[in-house]
Amino acid sequence: MAFLTIFSAPKPFTNPHIATIQTNAILSWKHLGHDVEVLLVGNEPGLEEFAIEHKIKLLPDVRRNEKGTPLVSSIFKLARSESQSPVLTYVNADIILLPEITTAAKQVNELLSEYLVIGQRWDLDVHNRLDFSSGWDKRMKEEVANRGRLHPPAGSDYFIYPRTIFRDIPDFAIGRAGWDNWMIYYARQKNWTVIDGTPSIMVIHQDHDYSHLSGGKPHYNLDESRNNTAMAGGSANLYMVLDCQKQLRDGKIYAPQMNFIRLLRRGEVWLTPANGKRQGWRWSVARYLRRWRRRLSGSLPKQ
Repeated sequence: MAFLTIFSAPKPFTNPHIATIQTNAILSWKHLGHDVEVLLVGNEPGLEEFAIEHKIKLLPDVRRNEKGTPLVSSIFKLARSESQSPVLTYVNADIILLPEITTAAKQVNELLSEYLVIGQRWDLDVHNRLDFSSGWDKRMKEEVANRGRLHPPAGSDYFIYPRTIFRDIPDFAIGRAGWDNWMIYYARQKNWTVIDGTPSIMVIHQDHDYSHLSGGKPHYNLDESRNNTAMAGGSANLYMVLDCQKQLRDGKIYAPQMNFIRLLRRGEVWLTPANGKRQGWRWSVARYLRRWRRRLSGSLPKQ
């Protein structure tokens, strides 16, 4: 039995660049070793052929919303039902993982019973298929050191958690804004330990456009994103990496070092109206703090 099951719901493989970066990402998971199982969810064009070619189990019977977008609730349920691993990990299908993620998951799982590990990603422009010959992970780290950019601490592209939790997820639309932020909020409300894995886990996001979406524009202003926010209970329930209580460093769990950006985020969370209404003095001040925090986020330490 694999210790860790990694699952994802890829986009269609029809766009050549999307096909390339998804192939890179998924094959990087396949190269993590025997402790890792990979599951793919959906029946998007090209996905079945890819799964067959690379001998990956495919779960095609995912529930969808009225627009045909797979539902997060169904994706997570399918992965749990098809896996026996004690630890599950959802990853966006454009994210390259390195072997250190398995080590980190084992370290946390030995220390805690209920937890969520998330973290910042590194953005990298990738256009070609990766070479997975010996030393591929070291070569990727060198590429990131030379050309990569640490993404601001908003949302998350991966979720590591024990299979016993996250059994009741709303019908969010995958690939749209809000659902990942709610996952962090929900874990905090459940008193599960939410851990920032950024210092110990490098995850690499391969840059892409949004040609797969209507109008070719980012998902933030789509109706499905607004619906996700509504299902989450409003903007007050949208958390991020800065809302982690702990941090994983050198195999141990610590309280994150306080800095000005985290202080701004605390003020922003406290002031954001719980009723979700975007009006009044509390909302105005929270919005001001959010803009200030976003401007400064690029100055956070890389580790």
